[in-house]
Amino acid sequence: MESIRYLIVGGGMTGDAAVKGIRERDVDGSIVLVSAEQHPPYARPPLTKGLWSGADEAKIWRGTEDAGADLRLGRRIVSLDLDGRRATDDAGDEYAWEKLLLATGGRPRTIPGTEGVVYYRTLDDYRAVRARAREGARVVVIGGGFIGSEIAASLRANGCLLTMIFPEAGISSRVLPAALSAFVTEDYRRRGVEVLTEETVEAAGAGSVTTGSGRTIDADIVIAGLGLEPVTDLAEAAGLEVDNGIVVDEFGRAAGHKDVFAAGDVANFPVAVLDRRIRVEHEDHAKSHGRAVGANMAGANAPYNHLPFFYSDMFDLGYEAVGEVDSRLETLERWEEPNRKGIVAYLDEARRPRGFLFWNVWDHVGRGRELISAGAPIDESDLV
Repeated sequence: MESIRYLIVGGGMTGDAAVKGIRERDVDGSIVLVSAEQHPPYARPPLTKGLWSGADEAKIWRGTEDAGADLRLGRRIVSLDLDGRRATDDAGDEYAWEKLLLATGGRPRTIPGTEGVVYYRTLDDYRAVRARAREGARVVVIGGGFIGSEIAASLRANGCLLTMIFPEAGISSRVLPAALSAFVTEDYRRRGVEVLTEETVEAAGAGSVTTGSGRTIDADIVIAGLGLEPVTDLAEAAGLEVDNGIVVDEFGRAAGHKDVFAAGDVANFPVAVLDRRIRVEHEDHAKSHGRAVGANMAGANAPYNHLPFFYSDMFDLGYEAVGEVDSRLETLERWEEPNRKGIVAYLDEARRPRGFLFWNVWDHVGRGRELISAGAPIDESDLV
């Protein structure tokens, strides 16, 4: 049995950031990172954005091994003994650890009974779609959220013939105010994307999709971007508290276990300025939470107070957002150019900001964090 100081389960951006957070405090301690993927950690956002517009694939790699981590790729931890501080992988190898981080991330939500649908998530998914996405290829994208809207825009920009299908009233309607979502939806249509709103999928396969209304759409590629569900199977089997992710404190520690941590997509963590727990699936949180929790594993003992931001690009429309950005909240909006450039604040019942959307407006996230942290009511004059 191998004895190591730090065992990291999961090879995404969070696992990579944790390695680097550990190394900020402990330059010599042994780190083993076990990942089910065959690739070392890489950046995911380029898979729907930059790689489709000519970015160099070589630049996505995070360089985790350069920080002195031992990467065990193509392996999966299948059991944990938390009291005995032991873990076993799917090849039967055992690890004795002093500190454990669960950075197991999320798995794509799927449609039962589908075969040949690409549930877009990984570098291998990108490579498979890229190889088939010739100009004029017929592509159906199921889902109108982050993944669906971004990959649809990228494929259309590369000459594919796109159809989008989703049950909501508009693209990104869970995040964007209704009028802005409607504008984005019409913008996609103007660019040649067939957008089927308030529509469901009855059946889907490699060559076609049948909608709930009975229409069959032929396709060369069918992609689904339906969001993620946290991968908590291992944590649940080990007896950790799970509630929309693995429940952790402000240091990233799992309840009742001082040497067991969770971070990134899979972690349900407290946010003091919002006075609630949240789970975040975006790049900034993966990197910032992973690094902070890694440092805490190595003794930093510093609470995670960062309010993560996220961003998206949809053709020439784009945004940065921070805090609780939920279209069900009341909004306060200030537009320099309607639907093209402006700021949207998401408010509670006392008109205090819970989140901000900076639409084609950049470098304002810090100001948004300040206003959320202040916890005071705002008016339009604050949206500058």
